Amino acid sequence: MAPSLLLLYMGGVNERNGTMKTGIFTGSFDPFTVGHADIVRRALPLFDRIVIGVGVNERKVCMQTAGRRVEAIASLYAAEPRVEVRTYSDLTVDFARREHAGFIIKGVRSMRDFEYEREQADINRRIGGVETVLLFAAPQYESVSSSMVRELIHFGRSVDEFLPVKR
Repeated sequence: MAPSLLLLYMGGVNERNGTMKTGIFTGSFDPFTVGHADIVRRALPLFDRIVIGVGVNERKVCMQTAGRRVEAIASLYAAEPRVEVRTYSDLTVDFARREHAGFIIKGVRSMRDFEYEREQADINRRIGGVETVLLFAAPQYESVSSSMVRELIHFGRSVDEFLPVKR
């Protein structure tokens, strides 16, 4: 079976029923990096609405609370009405259904990311009917990850260049 990857823009509001094209961009975002912000920036022309879903996984130890992560991300997009930020703690396809989203937006930095996201895309399409849009990381962000930023913070290094600045 072919992987469920949507790599083409299919344009605007659904003309048959007038609904908005909504995509969800999900992750733990602990912290939200310049790479994440670049994916949102590049996805905005493709969607009428993007919901950034901050995943809450009780088994995962995070540097910041989910509430703090939502607050920080929401402040970055306070001037962009097409971007909303919410937490979720269930399956991504269930979050997509609640948000009336037909698409999951994912960033890909490497072949390892690609293979993982391809498998997830197939499952999400099978169980939830949601398509996945992959946006490949810009070269300058390929090595930026939340775990790398947390590691630098742990050792007292500056991470300013890896975190987005509110404009």
